[in-house]
Formats: sequence, C-alpha cells, structure tokens
Amino acid sequence: MLEGKRQKQVAAVLEKELNDIFQRMGLSMINGGMVSIASVKITPDLFDARIYLSFFKITDPVGTLNFIQEKNWEIKKELTARVRHQLRSMPQLTYYIDDTLEYVDKIEQLFKDIKKQDEQKDGTA
Repeated sequence: MLEGKRQKQVAAVLEKELNDIFQRMGLSMINGGMVSIASVKITPDLFDARIYLSFFKITDPVGTLNFIQEKNWEIKKELTARVRHQLRSMPQLTYYIDDTLEYVDKIEQLFKDIKKQDEQKDGTA
C-alpha cells in the first residue's frame, strides 16, 4: 500500500527526532554495539508508528529491543515535547527488529553457494 504525503512527512519528522533522542539518551550505543533507526512507518490514521531498529554487533537483539521498549515512556515523553506543535496527537510507538541486513546476507550466501556448485559441476564434467 502506498504511503500518503502526510504519512511520509510525519514519519520523517519522527525518524529525525527519534535519532536525536536515541543519541541523547545513550540508546544508540548499547553494550559495544550500535542501534540505529532503519525506518519509521505510520498508519494512514497517524495513530500508530512502527519503528524498525537495526542492530550492529549486538549479541542479544531481542534483549536490547526489550530494553528499549522499557524506555518507551521516556522516549515518548521527550518526543511529544519536541513535536507537540507539529502533530495533533502522538502516535503509539511500536518497536520492531529490522532484519533486512540479515536477509541480504542470507541471499548473498545462497548465491555464493550456487556459484560454487556450478563451478564444481563444470570442473567434473
């Protein structure tokens, strides 16, 4: 489904502010790993925001996600203060793990395996 212009605007504002909040609260660096906001998706009614987090060199992504969800009240309070003049109501924030990098790695590995099998097949034929 295509996002509307207002959805994209709100998502961009939330992503920018959340990045700043994560940096200020020390949530962008956890246990020697890095947490970044991969994307923000807003429902058409602007009541729900899905925040997709990307984890780099974090041993326990699920535990880190739970830690961030525990801080949700503080994050939402700060975010509300920052965007109160731009939005009528603050969307409900829901955090998800963005696994696109893992997916890309998996696909690349499959292609390498196929190429290796083809080379072995050509060498024995």
